[in-house]
Amino acid sequence: MFTLPALTSDIGVNINTSAQKPEPVLRPVEPVGRYFMQHAQRTLRNHTWSEFERLEAEKNAKNVKESSVDPDELLFDEELADTTLLAHDPRDWKTADLYAAMGLSKLRYRATPEQIIKAHRKQVLKHHPDKKSASGGLDQDGFFKIIQKAYETLIDPTKRAQYDSCDFNADVEPPKKGTEYDFFAAWGPVFESEARFSKKKPIPVIGDINTPRKEVEQFYTFWHRFDSWRSFEFADEDVPDDSSNRDHKRYVERKNKAARDKKKTADNARLVKVVERAVNEDPRIKKFKEEEKQEKERKKWERDAGARAEAEAKRKAEEEAKRKAEEEASAKEAAKASKKKSKEAAKAAKKKNKRAIRGSAKEAGYFGDEGQAATIEEQLGFIVDSLDDDQLLQVAGKIKASPQTAKETLQDAAKQLVESKKLPAAVVAYFAN
Repeated sequence: MFTLPALTSDIGVNINTSAQKPEPVLRPVEPVGRYFMQHAQRTLRNHTWSEFERLEAEKNAKNVKESSVDPDELLFDEELADTTLLAHDPRDWKTADLYAAMGLSKLRYRATPEQIIKAHRKQVLKHHPDKKSASGGLDQDGFFKIIQKAYETLIDPTKRAQYDSCDFNADVEPPKKGTEYDFFAAWGPVFESEARFSKKKPIPVIGDINTPRKEVEQFYTFWHRFDSWRSFEFADEDVPDDSSNRDHKRYVERKNKAARDKKKTADNARLVKVVERAVNEDPRIKKFKEEEKQEKERKKWERDAGARAEAEAKRKAEEEAKRKAEEEASAKEAAKASKKKSKEAAKAAKKKNKRAIRGSAKEAGYFGDEGQAATIEEQLGFIVDSLDDDQLLQVAGKIKASPQTAKETLQDAAKQLVESKKLPAAVVAYFAN
């Protein structure tokens, strides 16, 4: 506390009591902002100041309470998911649903260590035997022991992995065969459940109907080569701590290993069947196969079209070759016939020319030497037989053109034959002289 000093005699106070005081003025004052809203609420609801403050305090307390709610608790079970756990024998705690005992049946393997700690605290507060007995509840000491065992198991990473390996309650079964269902909505949770055992990360997602073929193939390749850490150790028979009987201890260990290997083999075979069934029922795989089929048919049609075009071209070439061969054969036949006809015509013309030459002497009255008609006919025969085709044609033409000069024409022909030594002069003496 701060104390003012006392007044001294040298300090004077001048108080003017005669000064006139101003007259008071009454002015209206209105609230503004949030104070105006509070004023309006009090006025409209006819609340006094105390009533209004009490209601505001209750509202603020409620808001504080709601804001203090842990979001993790919304994921915990409100009630015990499996009420049979209350009567479960704690000595057989391994067969109990430890996640349900902790109130984590919704989260299971997805629960974080922080959530496990919070859930354990909540279960202890709720199910502690002292609290139950104080409230007149049933004896739940056995269930509380299961809660403790669950916490010890789930908070330890190694023990939790062993328990998750045998937590079949977290498994999601594939949709029933023969039923209609949305493939991605039904199989997505199945693969998500199986993925918790994968050693490899990241894990591909199932996608949707529009997922590219490469990603779909990579997804199923991952599951065909799935590397699981699931070991089933949690289901082992407890090995006796007493080391006095080592043989029995080793027997139990071998028995446990054989059981684990058998379960591991069976689980791998189960997963293979699950993946194969998903592949067979995946609409994208069916679509890809149909596209492949159509592509093969298109290529086959193109090959067949090429073969058909080639066959058609070959057929046309064969027909063209055949037509040309027939035309050539026809031309040859025509040429042969024409040649034969020409030959026959030439032969006939030759005969006609010979007759014309032979008959020219008779028509000319044997040139006035009828007494030598036989000689003239004989020599004409020699001349006609010795003339070639062109000479026959020439001689016959001259005779036809001028029968009066037939003798001169024959004489010229005889002289040419003699000069060319085709005939001796004595044989055609009548015409050569």
